[in-house]
Amino acid sequence: MVEKFEHVLVTGAAGFIGFHLSARLLRHGCRVTGIDNLTPYYDVELKKARLEQLLGNPAFSFERIDLADRRDLEDLFNGNGFDAVVNLAAQAGVRYSLEVPQAYVNSNLVGFANILECCRHHRIRHLVFASSSSVYGANTMMPFSVHHNVDHPVSLYAATKKSNELMAHTYSHLFRLPCTGLRFFTVYGPWGRPDMALFIFTRAILDGKPIKVYNHGKMRRDFTYIDDIVEGVFRVLHRPAQSNSLWNGDCPDPGTSSAPYRIYNIGNNQPVELTEFIAILESVLGTKVQKEFCDLQPGDVVATCADVDDLMQDVGFRPNTPLETGIRSFVKWFRLYYGR
Repeated sequence: MVEKFEHVLVTGAAGFIGFHLSARLLRHGCRVTGIDNLTPYYDVELKKARLEQLLGNPAFSFERIDLADRRDLEDLFNGNGFDAVVNLAAQAGVRYSLEVPQAYVNSNLVGFANILECCRHHRIRHLVFASSSSVYGANTMMPFSVHHNVDHPVSLYAATKKSNELMAHTYSHLFRLPCTGLRFFTVYGPWGRPDMALFIFTRAILDGKPIKVYNHGKMRRDFTYIDDIVEGVFRVLHRPAQSNSLWNGDCPDPGTSSAPYRIYNIGNNQPVELTEFIAILESVLGTKVQKEFCDLQPGDVVATCADVDDLMQDVGFRPNTPLETGIRSFVKWFRLYYGR
């Protein structure tokens, strides 16, 4: 069932996905309230530049709020009649979670609990929240399916995302709060995060510096273009999660529930080896890069690949942007933004 939401709260609106989703919702005619704490995990000026693109629209408003601040979040919900919430705010990054674990507890666990409580008490009609392909952890059966067990995360970041799924299901079960979790697969594109491979490699190549290639390039990722991610989120948002009448506790399906709860993968379903990814980038930039081959880093997985059959069946969409097209789009933005 497709619903129309007039006022949507987007958390992490100054972030990569939050910025693009807010713009998509505004184009659709929604009123959007965005919140972000503008954490300096990466360049705050980039986050502010994203916000500037949104603030010119009278249907967009912004509040600087940390999800871990329960009082500020409650005041925000009390002062607005949100129909739906998309929670994209989180402390991101697998490797950083090995260095600063408390940041993940505060943002991804405490912050998400506060979101759930506010959604519960304000009768939000649909909560959509960002999970991650990292929850598949030690799984090796490809492609990754939402119907697979995911009880073996290999980083704290992944564990917090798995925890979000469990917390959301509990609220969905107890309070009939419609919740949908989205497992994103290696998102890239214009306005992307500086800690991601495409951003790091592009900057290094243009600076004439070498790049580190982990696991000696023997890694495969399901790179997913930002426009495909946003289209998936947009379609899912307007179809609130429904109970699965066929769900059976004797053989529990992890991807659905007797509660109004669903999980979807959003990925390109076409994993690419890291060396091929780099070769495409070199071709687009018209130059070669010196590579430093390194061992696999703690918390990383060797390969990811998304099964998106459920997404296609339920919302009629599957990501399909070719990698070269997406990389060209990113490079064009990067050169323009940084004057390179």
